[in-house]
Amino acid sequence: MSHPTLMAAGELRTALEAHARGDTPTAVAALMSIDSASWTVIRDRLRELGGNLPELLDIVGRQRGHDW
Repeated sequence: MSHPTLMAAGELRTALEAHARGDTPTAVAALMSIDSASWTVIRDRLRELGGNLPELLDIVGRQRGHDW
């Protein structure tokens, strides 16, 4: 099984944290910084877990007390 690069994992974390703060430009910039091979791995892993990025953002928002 492939793994995303450490940089991609960090960018995903940055995107999730920025989204939870309501900082959309930073979230978008972080997501756009993820290389395509890592993005494919992340997307496939989310699919295996039965979800997608919007659902993940919703989960993060609920954990932070937001209702996106």
